[in-house]
Amino acid sequence: HVQLVESGGGSVQPESSLTLSCLVSGFTQDLNCLGWFRQRPGKEREGVASIWTYDGRTSFADSVKGRFIITRDKAKDLVYLQMNGLQPEDTGMYYCAADQLYGTCRDVLDFPARGQGTQVTVSS
Repeated sequence: HVQLVESGGGSVQPESSLTLSCLVSGFTQDLNCLGWFRQRPGKEREGVASIWTYDGRTSFADSVKGRFIITRDKAKDLVYLQMNGLQPEDTGMYYCAADQLYGTCRDVLDFPARGQGTQVTVSS
């Protein structure tokens, strides 16, 4: 059983940067993939980024590619989502997720373990 707790959300102005953190606890030995997804107002949930623990390979949604970075600090059991060049359309609830399924990462929306989310608001 894995627990995920996000932090770092807040209200920022356009073009700002924000870094979200996710503390991973519980049975973490067999985690294969970690990731983030978001729920924006009036839009479907969207997988944002993922990282494969095996070799650190990352994947991003087209909407955030080049702006967002996902990293992992295994020693601290933390996963980060660094968000740069934030825009109002990035406003939403951001969730951390984890998957134990072996192999390359599947869609983040299919990761079974999820946190409670942290709110990100981008406005001027």
